Amino acid sequence: MSGLTELALAIVLGGAFAAGLVLVSTRIPRLSAPTLSRRIAPYLRDIADPRGLTPLASARGDWRTRRDRVISSFGGAARLEHRLRQAGWTQDAAAFRARQLTWVLLGGLFGGVVLVVLALAGRLTPGSALLPPVLALSAAAVLDLRLTSAARRRRARVEEELPTLLEFLSLCLAAGEGLRDALRRVGEIGTGELTVEIRRAVLDSGTGSNLSDALLDLGRRLDVPTLSRAIEHLVAAIDRGAPLAGVLQAQAGDAREDAKRSLIEQAGKKEIAMLFPIVFLLLPMSVLFAVFPGIVMLRLGVG
Repeated sequence: MSGLTELALAIVLGGAFAAGLVLVSTRIPRLSAPTLSRRIAPYLRDIADPRGLTPLASARGDWRTRRDRVISSFGGAARLEHRLRQAGWTQDAAAFRARQLTWVLLGGLFGGVVLVVLALAGRLTPGSALLPPVLALSAAAVLDLRLTSAARRRRARVEEELPTLLEFLSLCLAAGEGLRDALRRVGEIGTGELTVEIRRAVLDSGTGSNLSDALLDLGRRLDVPTLSRAIEHLVAAIDRGAPLAGVLQAQAGDAREDAKRSLIEQAGKKEIAMLFPIVFLLLPMSVLFAVFPGIVMLRLGVG
């Protein structure tokens, strides 16, 4: 048994022993039971300590402050918050970074386990030492790619839902309803990502915020060019007293034209992508099937 194998075996046995001790300690009643301050804090905090200045709340606040300070040191918190809002995820930038750090630790732990298994099997190579950091960085990159993909899919769904929603709003306004009532009707009847955001804007406007400001916040939150342009024209029509039904009809037509243009662009990209398997797979196979029988016949001296 080599030194690396002994070290790997020691890590496995030590890790199993430590995990067993942790599990046993968490099941001890004296250690697992919540403290008295933690049990009575929910009943006394609103009266005796409205700001959460108990030792437990203070410790949590200090931990959150340190966590936010560490997260802000990475930079890009504002951009990350914007991407989270686009994807519709409810967590903030600090919670996302904490989740990403958890994925990094799990990826590094999995890489360490694989490294130990390779050492026990006697197949450990010098390049295997890079496995834990590579898996850790890959886990962080995968979570970031998931966020980017979720934001892209949600923006695409919003662009698809926008023309129908604008036309429905214009019909409601032409029937004599006000803009707030029309938006509330869309939020109650419709389904989809844009409908959820409309419902949120109506709720914000009903709790003290201006309707125009709530709509502008919706446009900034989703950051869809077609939606932002439609909201800006709608807010301008509200400020100037212009007929809203005609404005929404025009914006719905523009949204459909943008959707057609985007569809044509996607079709062009797909057409180019389809040339790769044709040129590099089907065409060589066709040439091979056409030429190979003649080469075989020439080698056999037939014909």
